[in-house]
Amino acid sequence: MLDHTPTIEIYGADILCASCVNAPSSKDTYEWLDAAIRRKYPAHHFIIRYIDIENDVQTERDADYAARIQDDEFFYPLVLINDEVIGEGYIQLKPVFTKLEALGFSTP
Repeated sequence: MLDHTPTIEIYGADILCASCVNAPSSKDTYEWLDAAIRRKYPAHHFIIRYIDIENDVQTERDADYAARIQDDEFFYPLVLINDEVIGEGYIQLKPVFTKLEALGFSTP
């Protein structure tokens, strides 16, 4: 059983990442991950946030990640689960699912 509800964060922007040719937009990645996680793990609860690095920066932590992305330290979309970087740029499901399963998620 989970000790707490995992938080999944997707940092991105409306403009596509120049280095991520043919990748979905950050917002599309957020919606895709949300749907994929809910479909695979319907019995588990999680928090998912989308942070637009140009418009939705609300906390100092969000501002730090936004600045790091804008300074090219990370590609976007940047996906974190419980503050751990899971992927950046072209996001794949396997690392996301692996992390969630390490946190106690299981399929029905």
